[in-house]
Amino acid sequence: MSSLIERFDKLHRNFTDFDTSLNELKDDFDAEMYELITIELEENIEEFNDFEILVLLSGEYDAHSAILEIHPGAGGTESQDWASMLYRMYTRWASDKGYKVTVINYLDGDEAGLKSVTIQIDGDYAYGYLKSEMGVHRLVRISPFDSSGRRHTSFSSVDVMPVLDDSLDVEINPKDLEIDTHRASGAGGQHVNKTDSAVRITHIPTGLSVHVQSERSQMQNRAQAMNILKTKLELLRIHEHAAKISDLKGEQKNIEWGSQIRSYVFMPYTLVKDVRTGVEVGNVQSVMDGNIDPFIQGYLKSLLKID
Repeated sequence: MSSLIERFDKLHRNFTDFDTSLNELKDDFDAEMYELITIELEENIEEFNDFEILVLLSGEYDAHSAILEIHPGAGGTESQDWASMLYRMYTRWASDKGYKVTVINYLDGDEAGLKSVTIQIDGDYAYGYLKSEMGVHRLVRISPFDSSGRRHTSFSSVDVMPVLDDSLDVEINPKDLEIDTHRASGAGGQHVNKTDSAVRITHIPTGLSVHVQSERSQMQNRAQAMNILKTKLELLRIHEHAAKISDLKGEQKNIEWGSQIRSYVFMPYTLVKDVRTGVEVGNVQSVMDGNIDPFIQGYLKSLLKID
């Protein structure tokens, strides 16, 4: 909180100084000074936008690191390739933010792309930012895998959860778990496929499943998988509670996981549009290179709207 106050005080001083300087220019215009003030003003507006988003990140888990999962929808190679494009987009975004990315699980696609990937993104407010990305992402393009050059529509789902510590109090009956061990697969260096270290834990009552292969030992992978499973069960409990409250209030809002949130159109025009907020970006390549901040900011600001 103290750092936010300090940033606010700094921004307030800067904008006050700009106001004073602009008033002085009205009486004695100086082109060089005007250009300098304009550059500094743009930099401060950008800093203010970042500050505004941090103020909005006040949720219980917003300051935590994040775990992000990507799963292609039906459509085979098309959707698997789209999933890999999203994976690249998020790792680029995380890198630009200075976050650390760790691959927890990666399963290659049949011909191209991936069948599933789970990554951990470590850094302040990673979850607060990325919670806006949860849902189904839709791609429209001319398929590079179609010799006829036809237009295809592909879907991939993105799930996001906060990284919670081992102290999370979630009771799990061991009889409700199905635990499988096998050799790791996908990109993982020399250790991959040498030992049965990878672990998959399935919670039978809910069908929730966690697959971890990032650590070298089966014990470490099992501990991480259990912690992620506890997080998923806790978030499921929170969402179910929210659904019940919504029913009691008579609200008709869709709070289901997996609803479509964004469309990425490569053909016949180029446009990325968030269907929840209406935010649009015409430069598709920029978005695929990790420039998703306009969508994140639009989503967070939309949370302040009162119906």
